[in-house]
Amino acid sequence: MTSEDGMPRSLRIALTATDVGFVAYWAVAALSQFGLIAIPSEWMYANYDQPDVIAWNWSYLPMDLAFSWFGLRAVARARTGRPWRGHALVSLTLTMAAGGMAVSYWALLGEIDPGWFGTNALLVIWPLFFMHSLIEPDPA
Repeated sequence: MTSEDGMPRSLRIALTATDVGFVAYWAVAALSQFGLIAIPSEWMYANYDQPDVIAWNWSYLPMDLAFSWFGLRAVARARTGRPWRGHALVSLTLTMAAGGMAVSYWALLGEIDPGWFGTNALLVIWPLFFMHSLIEPDPA
């Protein structure tokens, strides 16, 4: 189902949920990093307290914030009737790249925790359902 602005409702929901979720993730990560909140260790990924893994996690910040910005911007542009497809395509591409890099990392380590591995695998999979329609030109 497509809304009046041309953005499929399912894409609007997926972008908003993913992008707001990642902004929240990084806010929690920052609060945790600076000791302002404590996250139970059972919720964390393997070796989360090791300096190399901490650096690996933080290396995703620029890409995650970029795809969140582009995704939320696409939703906002669609709501105001402005072109949004390019923003959405950049967001989906970066989302897949971030998820794919994390899946590769965990697979290389043999750490296939369903929570962390599965979540990142979803970041690779869900954008595929929308990319074709964003790449193909609209029918004239």
